[in-house]
Amino acid sequence: MIKVAICDDEKNIRSYLASLIREQKAECEITEYASAEEYLSSGMGHDLLFLDIALEDSASGMDGMGMARRIRGMEQIKQPAIIFVTGYEKYVYDAFEVEASGYLVKPVNEQKFAEVFSRAQDKILSETEQKKKTLLIQYAGANKAIPLDRIYYMESRKHKVVLYIKDGEQASLRSLEYYAKIGELEEELQGQFCRIHKGYLVNLSCVDEYSRTEIMLANGDKLPLSKYKYEDFVKAYLRFMQ
Repeated sequence: MIKVAICDDEKNIRSYLASLIREQKAECEITEYASAEEYLSSGMGHDLLFLDIALEDSASGMDGMGMARRIRGMEQIKQPAIIFVTGYEKYVYDAFEVEASGYLVKPVNEQKFAEVFSRAQDKILSETEQKKKTLLIQYAGANKAIPLDRIYYMESRKHKVVLYIKDGEQASLRSLEYYAKIGELEEELQGQFCRIHKGYLVNLSCVDEYSRTEIMLANGDKLPLSKYKYEDFVKAYLRFMQ
């Protein structure tokens, strides 16, 4: 499911773009916004944003380019692929400033729309697949991508999570601590990782053996297995192994 937002102050343009999106071979959830203020106050979280450059917003005076700059400056939110919709080709070069995925000139041509949408869709799906293979975290003031196959397990420690990561080709693990919630990681990484205890999330590919009370990892580390999590762990482990 691709979450798509359309932000344009003209209702007929929003409706037209929504109809073109529905014609594409993609499962989409479409939300329409009439102003920058309305979009920015929505919580966002979209994969793809169709944005009118000449957007008029009486409340903030922010146009589409200003809104795009604001979005790109928000490091803590999910960054959407942006496709500008404009009545003037002179704005096209400004799109590079905010790393736009494309632009459409009004009146929007259906074939051109399909081409631009297809490229954005491929980019979104590729990034989604890549995210499944890595964990992106905020560490030491920068974004850090950690391959999931190098993470043996995670431990909840107050308001932080400690990652135990395979150290090079050695069997030993090094730890990395950052601000996160283990419950959110459990949901994000389900399928490859399983919550075995209120304080631990384990990489199922690193499990060597287990009993009703304990899990032994491939490097020899032992973790407690909660009696309340035992059945869910066994089901998750068997599904993963299959």
